[in-house]
Amino acid sequence: MSVRYATIITDDDGLDVVSAIGEFEGAAPAAHLGRVEQVAPGVLIGMVRGGPVDAVGGFGFPLLGVNGHAVGIARAKLKALPAAKPDTANRKKAKPARRKSRKAKAAKARPARQAAGSEEPAGVLAHG
Repeated sequence: MSVRYATIITDDDGLDVVSAIGEFEGAAPAAHLGRVEQVAPGVLIGMVRGGPVDAVGGFGFPLLGVNGHAVGIARAKLKALPAAKPDTANRKKAKPARRKSRKAKAAKARPARQAAGSEEPAGVLAHG
């Protein structure tokens, strides 16, 4: 006669989760990861110990979404954190806004020097 065994692992929240199921004859298989327990027919992968949804043999699926227990744990953790207070002793004082400086006016361009050998004096343009 075959017996159903499930590999049970503990998740990050501390819940016992069914991660694998197999039917074996004779002695229980050796556990490589987690622990192996005999389970009732109808227990499925993903069920947690004490889960309320579709409960079979002490295992069931967890409730979806955020439940009141999870909210209570989160609020307790937040209340345990030290309150953040502004540190006024080490805060630098705000400086007044400065006026933007204007760019210096560009110097007027000087006329270009003529190349050597040209007949017109510098600054005089030839008319064609």
